[in-house]
Amino acid sequence: MTDQISFGQFNFDPNNNFADNAEPRCPLVLLLDVSGSMSGAPLQALNEGLVTLKDELAADSLAMKRVEISIVTFGPAQIHTPFTSASSFYPPVLTAQGDTPMGEAIRQGVELVRQRKEDYRANGVPYYRPWIFLITDGGPTDEWHSAAAQVREGEESKKFAFFSIGVQGANMDVLRQISSRAPLSLQGLKFRELFSWLSSSLKSVSQSTPGELVALPPPSGWSSV
Repeated sequence: MTDQISFGQFNFDPNNNFADNAEPRCPLVLLLDVSGSMSGAPLQALNEGLVTLKDELAADSLAMKRVEISIVTFGPAQIHTPFTSASSFYPPVLTAQGDTPMGEAIRQGVELVRQRKEDYRANGVPYYRPWIFLITDGGPTDEWHSAAAQVREGEESKKFAFFSIGVQGANMDVLRQISSRAPLSLQGLKFRELFSWLSSSLKSVSQSTPGELVALPPPSGWSSV
């Protein structure tokens, strides 16, 4: 299965040394479920996966200049890591707490993307279509239909590309209602393999020209249908 996405061209932003680095930006928002059910082995594996993401991006000098990462954790839903360049990204050690306010996390992620694109435009920096990447092992414990509407509108208008990954126990029916792109199920706790795929995909995008159609590698080795 190969997912092809056209990444639109836009213009770029301020906080991350835009004056020193005028490269096009490839923004990624990670929406990470850290609710109580993720405690123990799942969260440990997720933390290890974030280290894999950092390490593999660090091996690509262009990706380090172009990829930006932000993390929203839930619950409660909060911006854990504001947008930062891959070169400045330090993988956090996440801890489990609370329930699963997935709807609010999605709304925060969409707003982060909107604000970041404003930054890019204000600074005249081109950018690729942002990615929002949701990982959860449950279902939303808050209102999520408005968030689903935002996701579908954003996808249809090519404001961002939204991916959802269900860990064992995830409500896949709800994820299918939220995302216009079919959600994928994680095999066991193969977070390292997942983030290795994500890193490879981001590197492929960052090596392209904004607006160019990019073929992503198949999600083999970590996902199951």
